[in-house]
Amino acid sequence: MINANLLFKTTQSMKFIYFFLILLVLSNQATALKLSEFNANLSYPWGMTWVNSDQLLITQKKSYEILLIDTLKNTSIKIDHDIPVDGREQGGLLDIISEGNNIWITCSIKKDYGYTTAVFRSKLENNKLVDSQLIFEALPYITNGRHFGSRMTIKNEYLYVSIGERGKGMIAQDPSNAIGSIIRINKDGSIPKDNPYLQNPKWLPSIYQIGVRNPQGMDLDPLTNKVFISNHGPKGGDFIGEVKKGTNYGWKRVAWGGKNYSGTKIGEGKAWEPGLLKPNHIWVPSIGVGGIKFYKGNLFPEWKNALLIGSLKFQYLSILERDGNNFKDEKIIFKNKIGRIRDIEINSVGEIFLIADEPNTHLYKLTQ
Repeated sequence: MINANLLFKTTQSMKFIYFFLILLVLSNQATALKLSEFNANLSYPWGMTWVNSDQLLITQKKSYEILLIDTLKNTSIKIDHDIPVDGREQGGLLDIISEGNNIWITCSIKKDYGYTTAVFRSKLENNKLVDSQLIFEALPYITNGRHFGSRMTIKNEYLYVSIGERGKGMIAQDPSNAIGSIIRINKDGSIPKDNPYLQNPKWLPSIYQIGVRNPQGMDLDPLTNKVFISNHGPKGGDFIGEVKKGTNYGWKRVAWGGKNYSGTKIGEGKAWEPGLLKPNHIWVPSIGVGGIKFYKGNLFPEWKNALLIGSLKFQYLSILERDGNNFKDEKIIFKNKIGRIRDIEINSVGEIFLIADEPNTHLYKLTQ
């Protein structure tokens, strides 16, 4: 006859061993990742770009400063510039991208009593930005300091730029202005001949897509060669989605599952309507989605072509793995380590570089 007490004790012991093994596995996974910081002191950094294999340019939103950080020597210098940044609230010196010594910068600028998102093109020479030219300004100028958007990506000869809807809601459904849209221009600021305005005469020539709220992440997918954005919803409704010619994500007709901050519904309360482009991944509740980056490199082969996500609200780095060209469930890599993760870059080795939207912070590197 089986001793019930012995059976109970054996079962409890097996549960404890099983639980301990799970903790051990998780612990080994956690310790396999190494998060290190660089010496340079940063304050509200916003964008990063590689100017060569070892050096990163980093913008600082509120001070309007640009730093060049040497990731091998762990040193930094200030880059002089004369770009007329003028920001309030969410505005300031924002994104930065490069090709050789050609540099593109987005920022908020002011005219009379209004502000807007602008794009400048410069050259990096002797630790200074020279020949800075305004190549795009999002019209109209608006008096508040919210929702500038302001991420950029280069695809072939085109520059894609996200423009937030500045807190004005349904203005994003009006394609005769640039507010609440993704624009596509040539690298010199001229208009591509195949932009949607040729088929849609009511569309502004620079506009490529409409109906976004506040897209603060953008990257080119190495698998599909398509540009993707991250977009802030209101109370719920953050999303990842494709930048697709002539399409409409629907803000503020729909809110992708979100609501107003008061809790009331937006439009008819639908997450999507026929005729609108569907996002590829949606968060409800919102995570405060920030910068995104498709993983390219060999350091983390299990993440090849997956999408890295920075969360501002919950202060985590996560990943959307792939099922073919589709995205699978989100997995959190780490949380509450460096603050509100703003932007992500990856070097040729596959090391992951991170900045956080914090007043006293650093450049961080994630390795194994």
